[in-house]
Amino acid sequence: MYKNRSNGGLNNISGKNIARLRKAMKKPNSQRALADKMQLMGIDLDKNAIQRIESGQRFVTDIELKAFAKLFNISSDNLLTE
Repeated sequence: MYKNRSNGGLNNISGKNIARLRKAMKKPNSQRALADKMQLMGIDLDKNAIQRIESGQRFVTDIELKAFAKLFNISSDNLLTE
């Protein structure tokens, strides 16, 4: 698979923001808890997918990005700022 070179080899730019926002959440704020909340919103993610997103190893779909923004009560543009 082609690896992005323009972003330091990462597959997304939202992962670091998602990790930061998750850690700022009230407890529980584990990757598993975030995955559970996403599943309640109809987004099929598990703890491992959250870990890969946060580390930049996994692409984030537009549907997932929209759900993350809704969960954190911010605009999707805020998730895309570096």
